[in-house]
Amino acid sequence: MSDYIATFHTHLSAMRSARSLKGRAETVALSPVPRTLSSSCGTCVRYTAEDTLLEAMDVDLESIALSLGNEKYQVIYRAGE
Repeated sequence: MSDYIATFHTHLSAMRSARSLKGRAETVALSPVPRTLSSSCGTCVRYTAEDTLLEAMDVDLESIALSLGNEKYQVIYRAGE
């Protein structure tokens, strides 16, 4: 299992994605976005899962980062790239 952070362009998209992840991910929580990752809507979804669960994300997904601990992250998916 890995810890991921999904960032979004809108708060509504973060809420929709969190709802979609429930039951698929081990843990799911809405939280403020770490400023090192994004300054978009300010809300991210933190979740623990076997993989990124990209198919569960809403259309306004900005990026998915792997949490490396100690407030360090590695962006592993960026929409549009």
